[in-house]
Amino acid sequence: MDLQLNNKLALVTGSTAGIGLAIARRLVAEGAEVIITGRTEARIAEATATIRAETPAAKVRGVAVDFGKADEVAHLLREVPTVDILVNNVGIFEPKPFVDISDEDWTRFFEVNVLSGVRLSRQYFPLMLAKDWGRILFISSESGLQIPQEMIHYGTTKTAQLGVARGLAELTKGTGVTVNSVLPGPTASEGVDEFIKQMAGQGKSKEEAEHDFFQNDRPSSLLQRFITTDEIANMVAYLASPLAAATNGASVRVDGGVIRSIG
Repeated sequence: MDLQLNNKLALVTGSTAGIGLAIARRLVAEGAEVIITGRTEARIAEATATIRAETPAAKVRGVAVDFGKADEVAHLLREVPTVDILVNNVGIFEPKPFVDISDEDWTRFFEVNVLSGVRLSRQYFPLMLAKDWGRILFISSESGLQIPQEMIHYGTTKTAQLGVARGLAELTKGTGVTVNSVLPGPTASEGVDEFIKQMAGQGKSKEEAEHDFFQNDRPSSLLQRFITTDEIANMVAYLASPLAAATNGASVRVDGGVIRSIG
């Protein structure tokens, strides 16, 4: 299927590894020009090399940015003043008991997970409306609908992303711009190994910890395994394309069946 992404300019945040890198790779393979972001030039160089090894003719470049710092986001906006496609993927997570989540933790999570997308959308969204075409995607999580007890702060920021995305979509009536959220379920991305180690008790193997995770923490999963990053990227690439014009204001699940509701 031709996703008609040739010559579209896409910015994918948090894209040197995991879901973000998979999205960047897929968009490049579809002919889009892609700007990736990471916290260091070394990570950007490594990710860029990975993409070019797969797609030698790739149009890809990177900008180093810490999305927890407003001044660095402002620098990114100066470097990349306009895009056709914005994928707000950058995010942080960690398991932590609720009573131990400090005000500083809450602020840090909102800065990175929510305000990064708000700041970028505030610049790019009006420009998309002016040219009557654009795509904004928030990579949220099934945790935004089913707040995990082991990381309530993370889940809450993912719920906030859904609200921002739907609110922006309401402003697109009658235009060629769409704003959607994608809700991955538990995904085999960078950081999951460390997460599983934290969730696992002493003496458990990774396989045992993963099995216990789905049995005890995500028992509603129909997939009963971690989703691959490519499986998420496939959906994102479609939603970023002109073919998805009729999907707007939606929260699209790629969750392995974890969410039980049909609404």
